[in-house]
Amino acid sequence: MTLPVIKNYIDGEWVESNTEVFGDIMNPALGEKIAQVPYGTKEDVDMAVAAARKAYPEWRKTPPITRARYLFRLKEAFEEQFEEIAEILTTEQGKAIDESRGEVRRMIENVEHATGVTTMMTGYCLEDIAKGVDCSLQRQPMGVFAAIAPYNFPGMVPWWFLPYAIVTGNTFILKPSEQVPMTQAKVFEIIDGVGFPEGVVNTVNGSRDVVNALLDHPDIEGISFVGATPTAKYIYERCGATGKRVQALGGAKNIVAIMPDAKIDAAMPSLITSFFGCAGQRCLSGSILAPVGEVADELIEKFISSTKAMKIGSGLDEQTGMGPVISGAHRDRILAYIEKGIEEGADLILDGRDFSHPDFPNGYFVGPTIFDNVTPDMTIAKEEIFGPVVSIVRAKTLDDVVDLINTRGFANAACVYTQNAAVVRQFKYQVNPAMIGVNIGIAAPMSFFPFGGSGNSMFGDLKGHGREIFQFYTDAKVVIERYF
Repeated sequence: MTLPVIKNYIDGEWVESNTEVFGDIMNPALGEKIAQVPYGTKEDVDMAVAAARKAYPEWRKTPPITRARYLFRLKEAFEEQFEEIAEILTTEQGKAIDESRGEVRRMIENVEHATGVTTMMTGYCLEDIAKGVDCSLQRQPMGVFAAIAPYNFPGMVPWWFLPYAIVTGNTFILKPSEQVPMTQAKVFEIIDGVGFPEGVVNTVNGSRDVVNALLDHPDIEGISFVGATPTAKYIYERCGATGKRVQALGGAKNIVAIMPDAKIDAAMPSLITSFFGCAGQRCLSGSILAPVGEVADELIEKFISSTKAMKIGSGLDEQTGMGPVISGAHRDRILAYIEKGIEEGADLILDGRDFSHPDFPNGYFVGPTIFDNVTPDMTIAKEEIFGPVVSIVRAKTLDDVVDLINTRGFANAACVYTQNAAVVRQFKYQVNPAMIGVNIGIAAPMSFFPFGGSGNSMFGDLKGHGREIFQFYTDAKVVIERYF
């Protein structure tokens, strides 16, 4: 059977890449090829940038309220095909269908937030900064922007950037992850039906060559990226060398602290989702579970029991709580970390290495895995595993947890479960991560608050969505006026 081949969307048309190199798109639950994706070229990027640059002057002159009306229509089109987008997402990424629905909802919420451009893009002014002299600040679009998206959220993450870039008057190029391009191919079919002016939104598929071509292109004003920390740092440095604006969101080692007064039974559903949702392949996934004091034994017993009760299988099954990981190579990477934990002396109290599903024998499954008595110096307590592996680091005091969090290098998110307001205040005051959860296992900001960590989890100073994103996509022009 001939597999479908993903195309680029450039200048309002679907076009084939001029590459001769293609990658396979896999269904991770089945371990089967479902499509092919072109590993595009510099020429593909040049074509997309030329289209975006050509479209920019007229799109910039389009009133912001008119630009927003395209997004209103797009929002309704997304709602009409909501379920189909979610099913495609689960098919190529593997996550549970209910989580895919939540991801598509977050995607749409960013479109909704971006329609507030007529408020969020406004500047300010002051009369008589000196006698007869007035001053004002105006926010202006800058040109062509691009985003490089990860595989774990193929629907949502591109829309932390795309709607804000275009509603502020810029034009845009998206490079989806080459592992999961089908979701955005569907999204761009919907975009095409809405009828945006040609060249305003474009997508180029590919891998490293496309990324480097975007980073080096002189007509691209800025880059947004979400992915692993080494790549985020590389993109940050490369954009600095070429003078581009950049927001590069990296990896994480998120710690979830459980205080002795925590409501464990009430917390358990969110804990399970935090550690095992998306098979642990979230930048906001819990990685280290840190019980404080005498709560440890009760917590661990209930955590293991709830973990064992979770159904593992195809994400398209409504009852599935955790699906496969993204690929065979990533499965092998996770299994290597499990072996490292055993080698370094952690206690493996739930072993997911040999998990197999009778209906999906070729799927890329790793069973939920839990280590106890992990010490802060162990590899599994320091490095990002990005899989369903939990390291339990027992702590004596809250100060021990704060020290654990602040010595990981990453600073994406941290969570605490407690009913004590003084504990909460100390926790959020002292820890380094920029996203904090209180009795919430996944500290994921809504579209109207900024998304992004600090330390080695964030390179750049303006984060995804929220108010700040309108600053990233605009230049602040100050006008000082005097008339005689």
